[in-house]
Amino acid sequence: MELDPSALDRQGRYRLMTAAIVPRPIAWISTLSAEGHPNLAPFSFFGAVSSEPPIVSLSVGRRRGQKKDTAQNLLATGEGVLHIVSATLARAMVHTSAEVGPEVDEFELASLTKAPAQRVKPWRIAEAKMALEVRVLSHQEVGRGPVDLFLLEIVWVHLDESILSDGLPDPVKLEPTARLGGQLYATICEVFELPRPE
Repeated sequence: MELDPSALDRQGRYRLMTAAIVPRPIAWISTLSAEGHPNLAPFSFFGAVSSEPPIVSLSVGRRRGQKKDTAQNLLATGEGVLHIVSATLARAMVHTSAEVGPEVDEFELASLTKAPAQRVKPWRIAEAKMALEVRVLSHQEVGRGPVDLFLLEIVWVHLDESILSDGLPDPVKLEPTARLGGQLYATICEVFELPRPE
């Protein structure tokens, strides 16, 4: 079977991409509106870009052609906190994906505890084993949707000591939740080492 992506409708292209590009890490990002209202939402179009300085990308789709609260907040304040979703928090993370108004506090909606960040104003999730405080480096509208593509610089890192091995996050202990297609998620089942060639 072969496919021409341009022959698919928008939903078909989305379903193809989310089923093929797997597993995708989830950026569970907290932001504040210009008025100070907290927002918390998960996004799986997220990835590492650079280590010098540490930069990640975050793609935020539109809802009925309008910017989502996360994109509006990042553009208004330039700050956020990205959380890596451990398996124990997966249900709470999905709960925060509900379509609610900007006045709804998703921390309360998902029974999560707010903790202060060090370098940015948005709250972090106290229960999260890893959180990355970020500042917006750039924003671009991409595609026909369009989507809001952000490059975010990591300015502070919170790590629970229970997930560390030799001072670094251990993926087995962290148990990150990854997004697959449809309503499917996954965690790390097997870890193996393959040395690079000399």
